[in-house]
Amino acid sequence: MKPSLKSERSLFLYYRTSIKSLNYISMKKLFVIAGIALTTFSCGTAPQQTPKAETKTAVNPTVYASSITSGELKEMLYTFASDEFEGRHTGEKGQKMAVEYLKNHYVSMGIPSPISENDYFQEVPLLNQKAPEIDMTVNGDTFKNYEDLVMSGAATSQTINASEIIYVGYGIEDENYSSYKGLDVKDKIVLIKSGEPKNADGTYITSGTKEDTKWSVGRQALATKRDIARKKGVKALLFMDDAYLKMVSKYMESAAQSGNDGRITLKDKQETMLQILISEKLGKSLLPSIDTEDTSKTIATKLNINITSNSEDVNSENVVAFIKGSEKPDEVIVISAHLDHEGIKNGEIYNGADDDGSGTVAILEIAEAFKKAQDAGHGPKRSILFLHVTGEEKGLLGSSYYADIDPIFPLENTVANLNIDMIGRIDPKREGDRNYIYLIGSDKLSTELHNISEDVNKKFTNIALDYKFNDDNDPNRFYYRSDHYNFAKNNVPVIFYFNGTHGDYHRPSDTPDKIEYDLLENRARLVFYTAWELANRANRIVVDKAIEK
Repeated sequence: MKPSLKSERSLFLYYRTSIKSLNYISMKKLFVIAGIALTTFSCGTAPQQTPKAETKTAVNPTVYASSITSGELKEMLYTFASDEFEGRHTGEKGQKMAVEYLKNHYVSMGIPSPISENDYFQEVPLLNQKAPEIDMTVNGDTFKNYEDLVMSGAATSQTINASEIIYVGYGIEDENYSSYKGLDVKDKIVLIKSGEPKNADGTYITSGTKEDTKWSVGRQALATKRDIARKKGVKALLFMDDAYLKMVSKYMESAAQSGNDGRITLKDKQETMLQILISEKLGKSLLPSIDTEDTSKTIATKLNINITSNSEDVNSENVVAFIKGSEKPDEVIVISAHLDHEGIKNGEIYNGADDDGSGTVAILEIAEAFKKAQDAGHGPKRSILFLHVTGEEKGLLGSSYYADIDPIFPLENTVANLNIDMIGRIDPKREGDRNYIYLIGSDKLSTELHNISEDVNKKFTNIALDYKFNDDNDPNRFYYRSDHYNFAKNNVPVIFYFNGTHGDYHRPSDTPDKIEYDLLENRARLVFYTAWELANRANRIVVDKAIEK
C-alpha cells in the first residue's frame, strides 16, 4: 500500500519534533553538568541524587487508527469487488486472484506470514460432492437409481456385499420410545422406515399429541433419524420413504444430468455413513412386512451395493498474516473475514462488495495500523493473526478447517476472535440512524470481553452497539452463520461485527458503489481499538461461560 500525503507529512513532523527534543536534551545536560561542577568546587563533594522511578506514558492508539481511512478502503474495495474478480467463487479463478491480491498487500506492508517466508496460504482441501452412481440388487433383483433409490451426500467408489442387515423400525431414539433399545448397530447396514408410532387414540407415542413431531415426515424426519444413526456408528442407512423419494428423485436426476448437483465440503470432513433413500418396493424386497412390523430384527438377505463416485477435488486456501507480540507472543488475537463470494450465476457476477469485501478490506487497514504501531516501537504485546478464510458461503469451510483440523496456533492460546462479515451498508430498518453496528456473541463466553468492547467504543468511536441479533432465540440464527462460530464452539470468545442484511444481500447488485465508506472506516476503527485493548492489556480476558463438551 502506497503511503498517503498525510503520512509523509506526519513523518516530517515526527523528525522535526525529534530534532528539537534532542537540542533541548543537550542544553539541559549542559546546565546539569555546570551545576554539578559549581557544587563540587564550593563543597568539595558532589551531592548524592536519588534516581527517579522511570514512568511509561501510555501509547495513544488514535495515532495509528487514523491510518484507517475511507479513501483507502474505497480504493481497495473497488478492486477486490470488481468484475475482474468474478465474484470470488471458492476454488475458481476469481478466488485465486483474490488471495494473490491479499498476499501482495501484506508483502508490500512488510507483514510476514506465520507459516513460512512468503507463504501466506493455508491450503484448505475441499471436495465438490456430487451424487454418485449407485446400483443395488436384493436377492438377485435389480433396483434402479432415481426410481427405486437415490443417494444423498457423497461417497467414495466402493462395492458392498452383505448377507444380513438390521431392521430398526422407525429409527427413533426418544425419551418415550426407542427403536434401538438393546441393539448394537455399529458398522452395520440398517433399514428404517418413515413415520412414527401412535397410541390407540391416534396421538404420537413420543409426544402424546396429534401434532407432527421431528420424527414424523419429510426432510426434518430424515435429518433427525440420520443424525441418530450416525451417532451410533451405522455404516449404511437405508431409509424407506416412498413419498419423499418421489419428491426429490426427479430433481436430483435433473441436477446430475446438468452437472449442477455439486456441494463443496471439507475433504477431511466427508460423511462416512452412506445414506440411501429407498422406495417402498425396495423396502418390501428386504422385509415384506415392513409396513406393519415395527419390531427391530436382523434380516438375512443377499444385498449388493455398487457405488461410483462423481466427486471432484477443489483446491482453495485461507490467507494468513501475522504480527508477533512483543511480550506475550504465544497469546494470539485472531481477526477474521471471509474472502469468497457467490461467483457467477446465470451470466451475472455476484461482486460481494459488502459480503464480505467490506470485512476483507477492513482487515487490511487494521493490519496496516498495527504495523505502523510496530514500526514506531509500539507493537502489540500479544500476537495478532489476520485470517482471511475461504468457503464461508459453502458452509464456513475455511474457518472450520482452521479451528477444527489445522489451527496454526493452538486454540487454547487464542485469546479471542474478532470476526467481520458485512460492515459497509445500512440495514433498511436502521435508515435515519446510520451510526450503528450489530454485535453478536460478545457476551456468550466472556463477560469481560463484552465489557471491554463497550468501554472501547465509548472511549473512541461512539457507535450505537445494537444487540438485536445476539438473542439466543433470534430466528435468523446469525450467531451460527459466520466464521466466528467455529471459534466460539471451541470456547474461544468472539465478537461478530455485522451491519445486517439489505436488498442486495446475495444479489449481483452488491457492488462497491453501494458502500457507506465513512461508516466502514469508523466500524473498522472500532475493531482495531478493541483488538488493541485485548492485545495490550495486562491480563488475558477470562472465559467465564465456557461450553461443556
